[in-house]
Amino acid sequence: MADVIFNKEEDVISPENDVIDGPLCFYDVLADYFVHVPESGKPVLDLIVQLWSQSFASHIFSLLFHKWMFEVHLDNPEVLLRYSSALVQGATNVFWIDIQTNTKRFRSIFRYLLDDVALHHSRLNKIPLQAQRDMYLLLSRFILFYNSAGKIDSFLKQCPVFQTAFLVGSPADIFVNELTDQLQKLKVEPVLLHYLSEVKVLQGIELRMTTSTRLKTCLYGFTSPGGPMYPTRAVRHAANWVK
Repeated sequence: MADVIFNKEEDVISPENDVIDGPLCFYDVLADYFVHVPESGKPVLDLIVQLWSQSFASHIFSLLFHKWMFEVHLDNPEVLLRYSSALVQGATNVFWIDIQTNTKRFRSIFRYLLDDVALHHSRLNKIPLQAQRDMYLLLSRFILFYNSAGKIDSFLKQCPVFQTAFLVGSPADIFVNELTDQLQKLKVEPVLLHYLSEVKVLQGIELRMTTSTRLKTCLYGFTSPGGPMYPTRAVRHAANWVK
């Protein structure tokens, strides 16, 4: 699939305007087609459902039906919940493919989920509340990677209600905790450097002491050689600058 879509330099992060000038991918074409001609997607969707237990099924569903989910009417709550879960899982997996390969092949999907769903109440409310929460957590982890830091303020204002809010804090706390978890998982140096360069956008955001301390502890871990992070020299210098 990657060879069909696009190849980019693997040692740099793409500039934000690449999304405008970049290639039109096959899944973008099909995703639009299945919205405009919904019945044409039914045989494909039926096949995906038959393969539901396969790990790649959610990948394919998120690529081809991420727009269909929100722009075509679905009136079965159980089906909607199943599809919503598959969308979040599949999107998570394909975004991690971008992370591991340091590319932006699936940025159009992220942009749609952020700009046209998370920041668009009428579409976000189409999916169950738990799926809305999962979507918020998903986008929190990748918003810096896909060069969308400028939309964080608007994104935080659209945070769905979390039942554990009294424990985890405000939308900003939830966002930063997800970001901290993401930082600890990153192993690709250029991607980690990009995240560290973007963390400065968090300055001025009011956080709980526990959230702030957790992020600072994570950043401090990148400043020292050796375990558990084993950061490169470039990462150590970047983390020192951030903290």
